[in-house]
Amino acid sequence: MENLLSEFRKKLEIVHLGGGIKKIEKHQSKGKMTAWERVHYILDADSEYVEIGSFAGEDLYPEHGGCPNGGVVIVLGYIQQRLCIVVSNDATVKAGAWFPISAKKNLRAQEIAMENHLPIIYLVDSAGVYLPMQDEIFPDKEHFGRIFRNNAKISSMGIPQISAIMGSCVAGGAYLPIMSDYALIVEGTGSVFLAGSYLVKSSIGEVIDNEALGGATTHCEISGVTDNKYPDDKSCLDAIRGIVDKFGHQDKAHFSRIAAAEPAQDANYLYKYFPQDRLKPYDMHEVLKCIVDKDSLEEYKRDYGKTIICALARVDGWAVGIVANQRQVVKAKKPGNATEMQMGGVIYSDSADKAARFIMNCNQQKIPLVFLQDVTGFMVGSRSEQGGIIKDGAKMVNAMANSVVPKFTFVLGNSYGAGNYAMCGKAYDPRLIYAWPTAQMAVMSGASAGKTLLQIQEATLKAQNKALTEQEKEALLEKINTTYQKQLSPYYAAARLWVDGVIDPKDTRKIISMGIEAANQNPTIERYNVGVIQT
Repeated sequence: MENLLSEFRKKLEIVHLGGGIKKIEKHQSKGKMTAWERVHYILDADSEYVEIGSFAGEDLYPEHGGCPNGGVVIVLGYIQQRLCIVVSNDATVKAGAWFPISAKKNLRAQEIAMENHLPIIYLVDSAGVYLPMQDEIFPDKEHFGRIFRNNAKISSMGIPQISAIMGSCVAGGAYLPIMSDYALIVEGTGSVFLAGSYLVKSSIGEVIDNEALGGATTHCEISGVTDNKYPDDKSCLDAIRGIVDKFGHQDKAHFSRIAAAEPAQDANYLYKYFPQDRLKPYDMHEVLKCIVDKDSLEEYKRDYGKTIICALARVDGWAVGIVANQRQVVKAKKPGNATEMQMGGVIYSDSADKAARFIMNCNQQKIPLVFLQDVTGFMVGSRSEQGGIIKDGAKMVNAMANSVVPKFTFVLGNSYGAGNYAMCGKAYDPRLIYAWPTAQMAVMSGASAGKTLLQIQEATLKAQNKALTEQEKEALLEKINTTYQKQLSPYYAAARLWVDGVIDPKDTRKIISMGIEAANQNPTIERYNVGVIQT
């Protein structure tokens, strides 16, 4: 774990440098703060925050020079003791231009703001759409245009939006700050226009510089497009803090919270206890001791469906319902005084049945759900199929998918196949989803996939009356495994925003607490209705 965390910290350090030291120095030479400097300045001093989308874009677009961190910093943090989403364009990465992953990351920020009724702050410094990839950013439903649609929807929901134009703000991107409730601009560096001076000249022959075309004086004194101008980044960010300070408070969801208690076990214990060997069993109860408040765990149906632990608990004082895969081999009692050995990390009919009922209970009682994944999938084979594993699994998926309480997911180890789905993977709208450095996500494990793909390849060649030698089989299997192992990495998932980031395990507790605090800002909880249950 220490080796994995060392790699994690090095990667994070590189990501936080954006376009690199030279680009940062050039950016600062213009009198501008970097994307991260702006974020740290606007947040309350020494307050906790959670980064959204760390590692987005990692190793993507190498032919275009890459797009570290998706070219934008996004955090959930406190401004004047109020939880907000802050979106800060990183102009050291291709002048803040929007790659496909940049659009996806910005949409994720807006989604979090909408789900939780959180004010959203846009610190704009972007050259607009990255033109060489415009066909992958511009026209589709979840592309660039969806951001402005969301601006309108967020406004209609009564959620505050504040924009600061701190650099370029070009073309369609100009609508983002101007569709916000407040649009502030920094003198000398901020500019906003539908078309820059070069395009204006080529389109209508007018010769004008960008400052006169769309600078602070033009838009604050002549057009009225922006509200106020500020001499530098800091004074502009101070003004935003002043605005947030005046916001009134809305009703809350009133999730249960009492005074917090420290966990029974220090989080550092996880580093030693959590196994690196994916076949090695461990007791998920030991992990929970490092996450939940001491003496708060109340397990549901402890002696039934033991490959999934379901429990009520508190995390930093917040009431939660926990659904966690048990990785120990367990004994399950069957009719006629028989017993069955059940493999840890596998979902059986009894554990799916238990989890479905527990999830329904939590929805009835307005208790947020936390899913801790280390799952290899549902049990297979004739005995399970005849016992109705698909039916029981469908029941669990139904109960979970229709949940109306906030859900939070953490991938600790394996996350394979339908197990990922049943344990609230990204497709099932968790409010936040993070992976530990030990996580792996795919349809199946690397070993299983390698053998399966090899068998398919052999069958294809056999149909062509060809056969592989043992040496060729080994070479092909190694090639398959190398490719597949790369795709299993949590950083591969984080790069594509299948998860909101990779985290140090000790931050799990903080993210659950801040996530529920954010969810508590939205008082609307729909009526729980699971539809037809598969009995």
